[in-house]
Amino acid sequence: MAYDIDDLPLKTLIGPVVRSTEALARLDERLARSPVRDGFVERQNFADAAAALWLEGELVHLEDLVLHDARMDIRTPTHEITRADEVLRTRRRIFSQKPDWALSHGGFLALTGRGGATSAAERQKNREGPGGGASSVEADVRDDAEADLLAEEFAEIDAVLARSSKILSGADVPARKEETSRHDRPDLIYDLDWNEEERLAEWQDVVARTRDLPVVLRGAVLLEAWSGIEVLQHAAWLGSLFIAALLRQEGIGANHLASLHLGAKNIPRERRRARNRSDRLLAFVDAIHDAALVGLKEHDRLVLAKSQMERRLRERRASSKLPDLIELVLSRPLVSTGMIQDRLKVTKQGALNLVGELGLREMTGRGRFRAWGVV
Repeated sequence: MAYDIDDLPLKTLIGPVVRSTEALARLDERLARSPVRDGFVERQNFADAAAALWLEGELVHLEDLVLHDARMDIRTPTHEITRADEVLRTRRRIFSQKPDWALSHGGFLALTGRGGATSAAERQKNREGPGGGASSVEADVRDDAEADLLAEEFAEIDAVLARSSKILSGADVPARKEETSRHDRPDLIYDLDWNEEERLAEWQDVVARTRDLPVVLRGAVLLEAWSGIEVLQHAAWLGSLFIAALLRQEGIGANHLASLHLGAKNIPRERRRARNRSDRLLAFVDAIHDAALVGLKEHDRLVLAKSQMERRLRERRASSKLPDLIELVLSRPLVSTGMIQDRLKVTKQGALNLVGELGLREMTGRGRFRAWGVV
C-alpha cells in the first residue's frame, strides 16, 4: 500500500517546522564563515555515528571510535564499533560529494549497496573529507588508497590459494560465481521475504510525491516514512543520512551534514514510536530542531575554545607545533599521545609537552592510556 501524504496535520506541524527551519538556517549561516567549520563537521560526524548506534540500543564510546578511525585501537574492535565506523565513513562520503549526489540515482544505489564496490581511491577520498590533501582534517589517517588496493590484491590471492588447496586435496568445491545475488543471502542474517527492492521503490515514490512540501516538513515526512516502511534490514540509520543530504541539497544545511541521530537522541522513544502519526511527525520535526540546537551550542563552544587556545600562541616561534595541535584538537572529540605523535611528527615526550603548554583537559583519567580534549 502506498504511503499516504494527503492527510498531514499541517496546523499542528507548521509552527515547529518554522522554528526548526530558522534554527537550521542560523546554524548554517554561522558555519559559512566560521573558522572552526572543518573541525565542527568532523566532530559532528563522530557524535552522530555514536548516536546512530545508541538509537539502536548499542553503546559506542567516542574515544574507541576515534581511535579505531585512526587505526590506533587499544583493544579488539567490537561489532558495534565497526558499525559506527560504517556510519562515520558514510557521512564523510556523502559530504565529500556534490550536494545532490546522495539522492541521485547513482548515489542512492551506491549508498544502499546496489551500485557496485567502492574503489580504493574513492575510499581514500572519503577518509580525507571534502578538503582533501595534506591540509585536510583527515590527513592523520595513515592508510591510503594504495594500501587499500594492495590489501584487496592480497585478499584475492589468499582466496585463490585457499580454493586451489581445496581442489588439490580432493574436496568438493562449488563453481565460482562472478557476483553473489542478493537472493542468495543467508537466512540466518536476512529475512528472505523482506523485499528491500519494493520497499526502496515505495520510499522513493514518497520522495517524489513530497517535492512541493517545505523542506523541513518534507524531511520529517520522509523520516517517518522510512521508519514506517522499514526500508532496509541492517542499515536503518541510512534514512537519517538521506534526509540530512536532502537538507544540504536544498540549501538549508549547505555547509554541514545535519546530525539527525544526535537530535533524535534527545526525543523520547515513546514519541518517536507513538501510535498516532501526528505525534510521530512532530517528534521527527523536533529531532531536526534539536539537531540544530546541539550544533549551535557545539559551534559556540569550539569558537570559544579556539580563541582561548590561540592566546597561548603569542610570542611563539613560527616553527611551533602548537597551531597544528590546536587544529587537531578541534577536529576530534579527543586526542591521544599516539595521535599527536603521528600527526605532528614529534616524540612521545614532545607530545606531552605540547599538551601541557596548551592546557588541554584530560578525558580518561587513566595512567596507561591518556587522552585529551578541549574544555
